[in-house]
Amino acid sequence: MNPAILKRTNSDDLHFKSLIVLLDKDLSERNGTIQLAYDSYNLLDFIETVVVAYINDMPVGCGCFKKFSDDTIEIKRMFVTPLHRGKGIASVILNELELWATEMGYTNAVLETGTRHHEAIRLYQHLGYIITENYGVYADMEDSVCMQKSF
Repeated sequence: MNPAILKRTNSDDLHFKSLIVLLDKDLSERNGTIQLAYDSYNLLDFIETVVVAYINDMPVGCGCFKKFSDDTIEIKRMFVTPLHRGKGIASVILNELELWATEMGYTNAVLETGTRHHEAIRLYQHLGYIITENYGVYADMEDSVCMQKSF
């Protein structure tokens, strides 16, 4: 069983902010100069729906969502620190985000990840997401993989 403790919070949370710094560094290292085209889409205004995961009181992962349409959310900023990957933490974060969205009346989710993020694509598919046509700002970005799920 996953030992992570989850906290629902918002984007002002200092632990969330510190994890986002690590996420942006990780994305830059993985994607190189390709990441420059995506950076402006990763800026978030205030978000009320953030989940931070803790192990032994240390923040080890995060994710959030924002409204995409009347019945759909967009999952954003999913990240687990390298030391804690492969332990199911991303799954419990995503499940909590989906539960929260359901409580708010949403029935669908979309997300975007990169073609180089094979482990993320596998995780999302394992959790019921299917690859779909690239949407919105990602429509013409060949390094994007967009996915969707109904719940």
